[in-house]
Amino acid sequence: MEKIRPVIGTKSATRHILNTFGLHASKRFGQNFLVDPLVVADTVDAADIKDGERILEIGPGIGTLTQGLLEAGATVTAVEIDKKLPAVLNKTLEGYENFRLVEGDILKTDLRAVMGDAPFKVVANLPYYITTPILIELLSRNLPITQIVAMVQKEVALRIIADAGTKDYGSLSVIIKYHTTPRIVRFVPPASFLPPPEVESAVISCAVRREKPPVADEEIFFKLVRAAFGQRRKTLANALKGAGFDKEVVKAATFRAEIDGGRRGETLSIDEFLRLADAYCAAKKEK
Repeated sequence: MEKIRPVIGTKSATRHILNTFGLHASKRFGQNFLVDPLVVADTVDAADIKDGERILEIGPGIGTLTQGLLEAGATVTAVEIDKKLPAVLNKTLEGYENFRLVEGDILKTDLRAVMGDAPFKVVANLPYYITTPILIELLSRNLPITQIVAMVQKEVALRIIADAGTKDYGSLSVIIKYHTTPRIVRFVPPASFLPPPEVESAVISCAVRREKPPVADEEIFFKLVRAAFGQRRKTLANALKGAGFDKEVVKAATFRAEIDGGRRGETLSIDEFLRLADAYCAAKKEK
């Protein structure tokens, strides 16, 4: 078989690779192959890679984004779940000594064992059907991640950066902003992929906070946030009660935090949620 060493992120190169290996985009794994070199370049630029910097890539596919990262000087460890793709990557990325492939499910992979304790960045074209679980899992494991640059659905990107009181604001907004400072790098049209997805996409950059905002109990904070948005039409007090929080403790906590329990969850800022969590913990101890 001939050696394949093109700039992978073009329609012609991608079609050639898929035809050579008899592949097609897997709906099961939510695959859409990126075929826009400018999007690859913008994604790599957003990661601000220094020579030799360690990158974790999720779902390298046929190596489109991977090649851009490697050419920028990164040392890339990629986790791929599709068992048909290692043979492809061994060919498309042949000759790159700074590439390592780990076969497995990112949600079941021990990333601490794979990446070690030294800082690293995550760069990925995430499968859209499990974008949120992946982002939450990465941030909740207390890994030494300094930045996440990811391709996601435009709708998800807008939810991530949304502010309190807007229609896109939700628990994902609060949780991601608690851990990181997010921004949208660029929007990406369906035509940038093969096959084109039915939705628009966006590249986001999330700079992980060196120090997260202080809160008495992180678990209670996350539970409060999820409960507040779980039934958006209900008031904050009723939503928390419906989620199993003690009614009297909630009443005492909202009073202590100076937050009207008659407000809806989407009107609370992150700082107010943090204040409410601290007040709930204090009120629960006093009960």
